[in-house]
Amino acid sequence: MTTADSHTGRRLTARGAKTRARIVAAAAELMYVKGVGDTTLDDVLAASGVSKSQLYHHFDGKESLVRAVIDHVGERVIQRERDALAHVSTIPGLRRWRDALVQNNALRHGAYGCALGTLASEVSDQDELARRALVHLFSEWQELLAGVLRRLQDKGTLPAGAPVDQLATGLIAAVQGGYMLAQTARDVTPMATSIDMALAYVESLSAD
Repeated sequence: MTTADSHTGRRLTARGAKTRARIVAAAAELMYVKGVGDTTLDDVLAASGVSKSQLYHHFDGKESLVRAVIDHVGERVIQRERDALAHVSTIPGLRRWRDALVQNNALRHGAYGCALGTLASEVSDQDELARRALVHLFSEWQELLAGVLRRLQDKGTLPAGAPVDQLATGLIAAVQGGYMLAQTARDVTPMATSIDMALAYVESLSAD
């Protein structure tokens, strides 16, 4: 059985795909904890347990590996958000979504921030292809939130004229800003407050 590398189109055997996935997963964890700039290919080799020839068989260098990490992290984050938001159609449902994000971030006391946001802050000015991939991922996340707000409109909870897309942008900004503040403080309280304020504004628009 073979699969295709999403970037190169190269056919991969099951064993090759497993090796590639191990490299990407190890790199993603290192880049999340240490940062992209401080993660070397030697670090990735040590963490993944693969040889240098295996790494270079799958990746031309660090830039292509970072792009693969963005795909990997993006898929994980967006799937998490799909699972969390797909059926939310109430304000209490949005608050449960908020609680899950904050509680998950509290496991590391806010350290390291959002995996996707951290990548964006480090690579957006360095790699145009990576920046475009990140734009697409954040747009997907924003659209999931916009979908929730449209369902609130359909139920009459929000007025028909509520600026759904702008509200979704505000929610994403509150989440990402909250992650950054929590990372700096090593405390999730600022994150909770940030999202709470955005949700309070959404709720203030609720139709009577």
